[in-house]
Amino acid sequence: MIVAAAWADHEISNEETNSLKDLLFRLPELTGHEWAMLEMYIESPIGEEERERLVDQLKGQLRSSADKALAKQALEELVSADGVVTDEERVVVDAIKAEIDSVSVGVFGQLGRLVSGSVSRRDQALRGAPNREQHFEDFIKNKVYYGLQVRMEGGNGKAVSLDIPDADLRLLALTGGLMARVAHVDLEVTEEEIAAMVKALEDGWNLRSDQAAFVVEVAVSEIGPDMDYYRLSREFFENTDEEQRAEFLKVLFAVSDAHGGVSNEEIEEIRTIATALRLPHKTFIDAKLTIPKERRSS
Repeated sequence: MIVAAAWADHEISNEETNSLKDLLFRLPELTGHEWAMLEMYIESPIGEEERERLVDQLKGQLRSSADKALAKQALEELVSADGVVTDEERVVVDAIKAEIDSVSVGVFGQLGRLVSGSVSRRDQALRGAPNREQHFEDFIKNKVYYGLQVRMEGGNGKAVSLDIPDADLRLLALTGGLMARVAHVDLEVTEEEIAAMVKALEDGWNLRSDQAAFVVEVAVSEIGPDMDYYRLSREFFENTDEEQRAEFLKVLFAVSDAHGGVSNEEIEEIRTIATALRLPHKTFIDAKLTIPKERRSS
């Protein structure tokens, strides 16, 4: 919920992130699993509906006046961490504090929450609100698929539809993730490489231009040192045949070639992927030779 408040102005500063970490250090029993769950909320914006769900969840966990005071103090510390509290942040923080103050932590208040059997319209609406925790396993294992799911559910404030069966969507996410990995070898993904990835998805998946661009945008945004590229390669292997994998190597070389030729680093990255996909060395060489000699380093 505190992270949701920090997203009120649509960005989280480094100071706010560090403030959150300082707060968490006060919680000695925080597990690695719980920290990963928090990272999931830090990584992408939290919309109003999801924020309301988190506030409601917090209210159900408050058991004492001390709990309420700590929650409000943490809110203020976090949004003030960068030295500037925007109008949007102040509105959200004040609204959350009012919700916290509304919670009765006396014996009768807690008893009332336990015995209440009615489901209000608000309860029903909150149950339908975006909940990225449902995709936590994918956040750990396949972040591109996770990113697609969150955005398709409106996690960034605007729902997007691809109308693709889940199994195909997972393979599409693997495809996008591995292409983005190769494009990012030189630490920069160019407009030409993005266009090449979009074209590859249009041609290979029969996606519309806007759909392909959406997948590529998510894939590129999820690139990072914590992404498990070995797992992506392994899952791609498990869901494709050898012919598909061989054709995919050619796609990877085409993406690399889109910005002035294929560097030695890109060639080696594709070689690593080819090995993970258990393709013969000859298949790798055949894919490399689709790029003219003068446009590749070796």
